[in-house]
Formats: sequence, structure tokens, C-alpha cells
Amino acid sequence: MALQTSPFPNEFVAGVHTIGWALILPCFWCLDCLIALQKSTTLEQTERLEQECYLHPLKVVFGSFTFFILFLVTAPFALLGFLLWAPLQACRRPFYYHRETPSSPEQETHRGFEVMGKASFGFATANLCLLPDGLARFNNLGHTQRRAAAIGQHIVQGVCRPHIRIFVDSPSSCGTLSPSNSILPAVNSSTYGATDRQTQPPAGHQSDSTERQTTVSNSSSHVVCVPCEDTEESLTESPPSLPNSNQNSNQQHRSAHRSAPRALLSQGLRQQDDVPWEVSSLFPANIDILCLEEVFDKRAAQKLTDVLKPVFGHILYDIGVYAWHSPCRVSSFKFFNSGLFLASRFPVLEAQYHCYTTSSGEDALAAKGLLSAKVLIGRNQKQKKVVGYFNCTHLHAPEGDGQIRCEQLNMMTKWISDFQAANRQPDEEVVFDVLCGDFNFDNCSPDDNLEQNHPVFEEYRDPCRAGPGKEKAWVIGTLLEQPTLYEDNVNTPDNLQRTLENEELRKQFISPPVPILGSSLVYPETGQPWIGRRIDYILYRENSISKYCRTDIEEVTFITQLAGLTDHIPVGLRLNVTLESD
Repeated sequence: MALQTSPFPNEFVAGVHTIGWALILPCFWCLDCLIALQKSTTLEQTERLEQECYLHPLKVVFGSFTFFILFLVTAPFALLGFLLWAPLQACRRPFYYHRETPSSPEQETHRGFEVMGKASFGFATANLCLLPDGLARFNNLGHTQRRAAAIGQHIVQGVCRPHIRIFVDSPSSCGTLSPSNSILPAVNSSTYGATDRQTQPPAGHQSDSTERQTTVSNSSSHVVCVPCEDTEESLTESPPSLPNSNQNSNQQHRSAHRSAPRALLSQGLRQQDDVPWEVSSLFPANIDILCLEEVFDKRAAQKLTDVLKPVFGHILYDIGVYAWHSPCRVSSFKFFNSGLFLASRFPVLEAQYHCYTTSSGEDALAAKGLLSAKVLIGRNQKQKKVVGYFNCTHLHAPEGDGQIRCEQLNMMTKWISDFQAANRQPDEEVVFDVLCGDFNFDNCSPDDNLEQNHPVFEEYRDPCRAGPGKEKAWVIGTLLEQPTLYEDNVNTPDNLQRTLENEELRKQFISPPVPILGSSLVYPETGQPWIGRRIDYILYRENSISKYCRTDIEEVTFITQLAGLTDHIPVGLRLNVTLESD
């Protein structure tokens, strides 16, 4: 059954909900502005050093008085709106579904398996901290609406660039290099000062939606061959052989892995422990499915949808439940949704959301949970339907609550199994099963020992994990220290990229491991690199996909393009999947 665009059963209920929310919004906005006035980001504090010292106190005093009066005036209307809004949540489906209509059905499918029997799939996850502005400032992030628009435009710039791969022609080393930033579209600085100047989307995204879809679908991939010998031969470029850009890149990527890529440049694809990886100042080109966390603000979610929909034709947003969630207790009232946001190039056949029933403290105010989706990839060489499963989640946050996170992991694995069992068809080939999101625990903190040993890591493979409590040597932590978000070493994509590649600098800006309460922490162990907290994961498993599939990791990417716009480092994963003939 096709997904419904609206979460409400009919237009009348949707209309009443809109009226209720319209009555609540002015009061909510006044309260948000009132809180935001009391809390400044470190960037704003730095900018005020150049202003007259009396200007900010005056702004706080008069602004607080004004918004407080407006809050009191709008509160009765908000109460009336709440009486309309809250009961309707019982019949609300847990997400909105936006679908862009393509000019032809072929634009929504991947012909890699049909033509060559193999394909490449790109995934990415990022925690954006798009809370209401007043609350986001407690994470040293403000201007939620401007950040949402800038983040969307940065993602579009990254994923819509040509997928360029540079090969080194050498008997001892063959691999791929990331292109220099000089040959890629320029990306504006992502500090708050730059978010005022709206980043322009690529030229291919300034026409109507149909033309945009065509432009994205037919974007070209390029291969540049580089001789290793000290010759003056010029770079040669091979033209694409197939019209589908993703399919075209599959063939090139396969040839790229004739032997292991090596650390050929400071900015490029490296390979250690059989996993190619890189730190990139841009989102990987041709991402197929994007999972975002902490998109709690509804207006921010709509802005992201408007910017991303020309690239990702299928978007699930405003995911979660509101008001009283079973059991109906005061402590179970949900002020915020799950914060999950899913954008896919492929049609979403089925989707299901579950809310975690174990939570405490401030986390209990949000409907954190799991979203599972089944997407249509295309057909194989025997014209059987090819599908993939994608799961995204955001676990309980407070430190020291490992038992709660383990209970959520137990629920998550059960829900994933139930969803796949209910939606698997005998005439389908499943080619990937991916789980990603913000897990809120890392693989190096003694305080997270319970979660590190959870059975989920026996089912799903973590490319960055050497074992419980031990990361691979090349891994980089993904949680930034919030007070330092706007320092020169991390406030632009290029600066943050250089910082992450330098271990001594990385110690200053990545959050360190969390010790067990009352115990001292020795980190890292002798001879081991300093990694820091990696709480953003992309996992995949093979025992749930077709027995004729073979999966290889093409690359793991740590992405710095959102420097200054979030306190997390986005992570990307690209998988090569070969579907052998039965």
C-alpha cells in the first residue's frame, strides 16, 4: 500500500489540527524568543566585544519585557489551540511523506543490477541539533531557521557535484584520490556570519522540480588517471559509458579497487584494516539515503524538505508522536517528535515508526524511537524486484544511563526483525540492510561498557570497530566540544578537516571518553591513537540480505562540511553490492 502524504486520515482532521497549531504557534514563538534572549552563543559573545557595552543589556531587558507581555497575551489562544491539537494526536500517523513526481519512472530506479548485476549505494547520517532556537543555544548553537536552510544547501552542494575519482597508475599502488577542492563548486563559510548570506544551490537546481530531477539524475561521474612515474603526461578523463550517473560510478568504483588504495595524499582516500576512508570537506557525491537526527523544529524540517526535495524525491519528516503516549501519564507527554528525518532517492515502499518506552529526564519529553523503511531499488537481470532496508534511530542521551540505552537497543533489534518479517516478499531480492543514527554512546568510554557489548554488534557490522571498547586506529570521534565550535581551527570545513587529520589538534576539539563515576581514566593506551567519542554510527549486515549478494565497503567518510552549523561530525558509508546470478 502506498504511503500517504498527510499523517491525518482526512482533510477535516488535518484542517482542525492546522487551526489548533496556528493558535499555539504565536505563544510558542514568544516563549522561544524569551529564552533565546537569555542565552548567547560564544560566537555572539565574541561579536559583542566590538559593540558598545550597554547595547546588549538594553536588548535583553526591553526584549524580555516585550516577549513576556506577548506571551501572556497569546497564552489564552494557545490554551484553546492545545485543546484542539492534543486529542487529534491519537489519530495522527507518525510522519509526513513528501514525494516529488519524476518526469519518468526510470528516474526513481537504479539500473545497476539490471544492466551489470552490481551497484554502489551511498548513505550518510548527521545530528543537526535543530531544536527551537532558545533550546539549541544550550548546545552553543543558535539561529535554527537559518542553520536549517544553510545545512540543506550545503548538503545539496556536496551530493550534486560530479563524482570524481582519481586513479594512480602504478604497479605497486592503485587506488582513488579525492579531488582537490579547487575543481569543485565553492562552498561558503558555514559560520553564523555566513548563514545570513544564503548559499546558492547549484545551477541545475534553479529550474522547476522536473528539470531539477533530470539534472540530478544525469549528473556525470569522472575518472582521472594519474601516472606514478615522473613524467609530464597530462591528466586524461574517461567519458561516462552509461547514462545513469550512479550506475556509471559503480563500474568505475569496482575498477578502482583492483588493489588497495594507499595514503597517497593528505586529502584523499586512505585504506587501513581493509576499510577505505577519508576526511572530506564535502558530503560524498551521489548519496542515496540520508538520515538526520534532532530535526525537532517543524519549521526547520519544512525548510530542509524544501531544499532537499529536488535531490531526494522521497522524504519522511516530522516523525514521531506528540502529547500523551501510551501509557497516558504526565511523564509520558511528548513535547517534541523523534527528531528523525529521512531523505531517499528511491521510492519508499513501506515505513514504520516505534517510540521507545524507556526514557528519563529531559529525554522523556521527546518521542525518540526507530524508523524502519523499505525502499525500491529497481530490478535485477531476471526482472525480479530489488529492494533495500534502512533503519535510523536516536537513543537516550544522558551519560550514565547505559541500562536505558541497552533496553532501547533490545527494542530496536526486535522491531527491525518484525518489520522485515512482515514486509519481506518471496519474489524480491534484498541488497542492503543498514542501521544508522546517533547512538549516544561510544566505543572507547569505560562508562559505555554495557552498550559496547550489546548483541546488536554481532548482527550488524561496524566498519570502524575493532572490538568491544576498541576502535580501529584510523577512526575519528564525531562529537565536538561545544564551547569550541567557533574557534578558527574548526569553524570552516577546510579548517575542521585539517584539525581532524592532526591528532594533537583533534584532542582539543573532539569530546574525550567518559570515565566510570569515581574512577580515573587513562586514555589512550600506550601506543594507541587519540580518537575521542564516536557516537554517530552507520552499520550494515549481510545475513538478512539475499544469499546471492556480496557486499564490499567502498569508503567510510568523516564529513566536515557542516562546520559551525552543528556539534556533530556527519558520517558517510558507501557499499558496493554484487548480485550474483542464481
